[in-house]
Amino acid sequence: MIKKSTNSRPLLLSSLFTSAVLSSVLILSQQAFAQQPTIQQSASQPAAAQQSAQLPTAQLPASTLPKAPVAGQVVEQKPQVIPAPPQLAATGFILVDATTGSIVAEYNSDQRLPPASLTKMMSSYLVVDEIEKGKISEDSMVNISVKAWKMGGSRMYVKEGTQVSVIDLLRGVIIQSGNDATVALAEYVAGNEDAFVDSMNQRAAQLGMANTHFENSTGWPAEGHLTTAKDLAILARAIINDHPTHYPLYAEKYFFYNNIRQPNRNLLLFRDDTVDGLKTGHTEEAGYCLVASSKRENTRFIAVVMGTANESARAAETQKLLAYGFRYFQTTQLYQAGQQVSTSRVWAGKTQEVSLGIPNNIVLTIPKGREQAMQAKMHINEIIKAPIVVGQELGNLTVELDGQLIVNTPIVALQPVEEAGFFARLIDNLKLFFRNLFS
Repeated sequence: MIKKSTNSRPLLLSSLFTSAVLSSVLILSQQAFAQQPTIQQSASQPAAAQQSAQLPTAQLPASTLPKAPVAGQVVEQKPQVIPAPPQLAATGFILVDATTGSIVAEYNSDQRLPPASLTKMMSSYLVVDEIEKGKISEDSMVNISVKAWKMGGSRMYVKEGTQVSVIDLLRGVIIQSGNDATVALAEYVAGNEDAFVDSMNQRAAQLGMANTHFENSTGWPAEGHLTTAKDLAILARAIINDHPTHYPLYAEKYFFYNNIRQPNRNLLLFRDDTVDGLKTGHTEEAGYCLVASSKRENTRFIAVVMGTANESARAAETQKLLAYGFRYFQTTQLYQAGQQVSTSRVWAGKTQEVSLGIPNNIVLTIPKGREQAMQAKMHINEIIKAPIVVGQELGNLTVELDGQLIVNTPIVALQPVEEAGFFARLIDNLKLFFRNLFS
């Protein structure tokens, strides 16, 4: 009987494939050994892979850019001597960078105090919010109630039974500090003043004004109607940053209505061209108060001064505080959101490189002239493998000033990288195997 011969073709193919893989492994091991980087680390460097970084200069306006400090290189620059903040004749005060929210100077900033007409900042904020959301119009006509018409104190002099536009009433609140205009707007927006005050307190809580409670829309003296200098700075930042289109109303010096021309009570608007807001307040209990904002070049400060002796004093004390801020501090933008800061090798991906960037704007308040003393470092993951999605964290960036950590932010992928095919992944994985083997 004749036996059938065994088919040797599969065995032959298997042998050939095994030989090919072994040859590839030998070649890959040689490549991995040849490509293995030599990492030099200083005594202060961690074992993780680090890349030196410069603060980027691309994609930012030249006027906002500090000169780039080189990571890991100490710049011989003595720290600037910054004196203590000025002593003000006020019950409490605070100076805040409007962009970053950093507090530059403060005194009794958390003490709860009566705000007087500074209350109207929240009233105007809510009205402008309604306008910008399209719920009401600047040209909408408001019926003036008996309650609004009878309001005492500072007034716009609206008449009962007449109609006044929203924008005119808003100017009456901001420029003339009119109690009558404030109540009229509160009734128009919420139906009655009590409902409007509820909205004021809800918004205060949302903004983080933890020590604020309103009893009315005007700042008329009332038990429990209190806030703090810090909370008013939070509100001022919200007015400036949330409603930039309507913020110029706070810089208007005069408003003419009902044949009466009234000046803005913020004297700094007439003394300093860089001051463009915000609001004054005065009652016997509160004293003379002022929230002011000033912008010079790329730096904007908000000063809140409460409980001064008279109108001239509140302007003078606020001016001292602003002068201190601009003399010794500045706002510096280091990175823009989505700005590329580096690239890195990608393993097992359809592309071999990924762009890395910063997810958010990095803006700092620093002592004036200290840009060169900042030291930046990028710490990027040693091995980055596909797949990668946009925004995936792949490292972090730190910035130090005078040995103090001032920035610690993620470094993320700026574009996706899909996973490569089977054989490309196999090759990269073998490379990584031998790279780790010989490291």
